[in-house]
Amino acid sequence: MSDLSSPPIQSKSSIHLWWITALLIAVNTGLFTWQVITGMDISNPSTVDAIRWGADYAPLTYLAEPWRLFSSMFFHFGMIHLMLNMWALYIFGSVAEQMFGRFYFSILYLLAGLTGSLLSGYVSIQDSYELIRTGIPTQSLLPSVGAGASGAVMGLGAALTVLSLFPMLPGQRFVLDKKTLLMVMGINLAMGFMISGINNAAHIGGMIMGALLTLIWYAGQKYGKNGLSQIAGAVLGTGLCILFYQYCMQQVQAISPLWQGLIEWIK
Repeated sequence: MSDLSSPPIQSKSSIHLWWITALLIAVNTGLFTWQVITGMDISNPSTVDAIRWGADYAPLTYLAEPWRLFSSMFFHFGMIHLMLNMWALYIFGSVAEQMFGRFYFSILYLLAGLTGSLLSGYVSIQDSYELIRTGIPTQSLLPSVGAGASGAVMGLGAALTVLSLFPMLPGQRFVLDKKTLLMVMGINLAMGFMISGINNAAHIGGMIMGALLTLIWYAGQKYGKNGLSQIAGAVLGTGLCILFYQYCMQQVQAISPLWQGLIEWIK
């Protein structure tokens, strides 16, 4: 994630109103501290350490360890990576949690992160098909190790941006600055395309899921079906993630020999 500015709001309430966000920050920070204490480089973790602590490596994720789609959301490549993501999580999360409620906020965060991991894996699958087609071992087409909370965080940013585009709901506590949010999200996307090493597929996947779940939630609020819309959003979002994962697994079958070799090589 790049540097972010807080979207103008009416007030930032005490921490007990956004304790899920605080807990997520504490978990990410605590895990990173534990990793450093046990010997991981604080500024530039090795590939071996990243994989050992649950980072996403598409061949390993799709052929043996699908739990990495989730665990990779809680690993960061160094202190700066962690600090940028946690700052963005605080800025977006402390507002989004109070607007969506703890249940839907948690669902949105997790599903946005998972969608980001899935889209990142899908891109790796397509790159591997291109690698086989060309027969040229281009570095940019080889699967890379990815991790971080940015997919989930970008999902929260997209959620607030979508809300800022619609008329305020009755009783809405926060006034969201549409121009600021659009600018922040646009800058982050642009930097993902311009700077190597940023997993923009994860960002885009998280944003798509965040926007979709927000549209469902907003419709429920607008027409007095809040409980139904939250359940519908959770079920639809989960279902889409499952279907996307199954589709990726079907695509992996043809490149399985290549990926098996890559797993052996990276170990």
